[in-house]
Amino acid sequence: MSESHPPSAARVVVGVNGSPGSLAALVRAADEARRRGAELWPVLAWQPPGGDLACRRSPAASLLAEDWERLARERLEAALREAFGGTGPGLPGPALVARGVPGPVLVRAADRDTDLLVIGAGRRGPLHRALWPSVGRHCLAHACCPVLAVPPSPLEAALAQVHRRNAWRLRLHTGHLQREFETVPPDRSTPG
Repeated sequence: MSESHPPSAARVVVGVNGSPGSLAALVRAADEARRRGAELWPVLAWQPPGGDLACRRSPAASLLAEDWERLARERLEAALREAFGGTGPGLPGPALVARGVPGPVLVRAADRDTDLLVIGAGRRGPLHRALWPSVGRHCLAHACCPVLAVPPSPLEAALAQVHRRNAWRLRLHTGHLQREFETVPPDRSTPG
């Protein structure tokens, strides 16, 4: 039996894909839901490889779509475990897996003007912007509710820079990483 949600319940809808940025958005959305006394609605949008057009062309592809949906559900459950541990967020609300393009799926999920839509706002280079549409831009342009874009953490940005330098086999300069770690207070709980 599925739990019904009253239509007047406040909701915080958050886009999740398992990336570090979406996990930060998920944690922030849970904080916002607690603060507002709202339900938390994590949403993971998925599409079959090749898109829906490829699925329509091949009957066998529709059978594979069930597997892709199952994998999407597993990815959402893993993201929830990663963000909140085995106990979950401790908030009411369903975790949703929806087939479709992420931006439109999130806008459809956050369809009340009383909702809050939370998205991760990762850094995107010019090539990435040219090849893939921005979920955040779509949500900001089309949502009927407030949208909260959660920026990546400074440590995530520093690690992305290291990854780029490593991908191009450039010499790593660790001075900026050392400065990032110096701003984090040491863990005093372990003897040392």
